Amino acid sequence: QVQIVESGGGLVQPGGSLRLSCVVSGFTLDDYSIGWFRQAPMKEREGVAAVSSGDGSTYYADSVKGRFTISRDNAKNTVYLQMNSLKPEDTAVYYCTIQRGTTRASSFQIFWQWEYWGRGTPVTVSS
Repeated sequence: QVQIVESGGGLVQPGGSLRLSCVVSGFTLDDYSIGWFRQAPMKEREGVAAVSSGDGSTYYADSVKGRFTISRDNAKNTVYLQMNSLKPEDTAVYYCTIQRGTTRASSFQIFWQWEYWGRGTPVTVSS
């Protein structure tokens, strides 16, 4: 049974940092791409970052490039999202998601291509 559990969200001041974790169980991550999406109130779910299976290529939304870093530790079946220089507009529920095979820059933000989703962890950036 596939389980995806996110953690690490919380309240942080503008300019601060958070590291989100995503632990996956039920299978090994080696053959899967992993992504992070977020959804703010009254807004559509947005693809934030992804790391592909295979060569480990990473992709980011323009809004987070240079501030967020996605990484994976296949041995621990865990994926991380390091978020720095946080802004109020980063406030959202952050979801971890996986799909078998590779992903790419042109498709990682297409939410229906992702197969399994966690329940999300909330992030609030406010002073």
